[in-house]
Amino acid sequence: PLFINTGDKLKIDSRDGSYLGRVNA
Repeated sequence: PLFINTGDKLKIDSRDGSYLGRVNA
């Protein structure tokens, strides 16, 4: 998952954990 929907905010470390710091929304 390199990209997320416009409602995820990349703040979900429940998928990988590396998303906890990549809020590109």
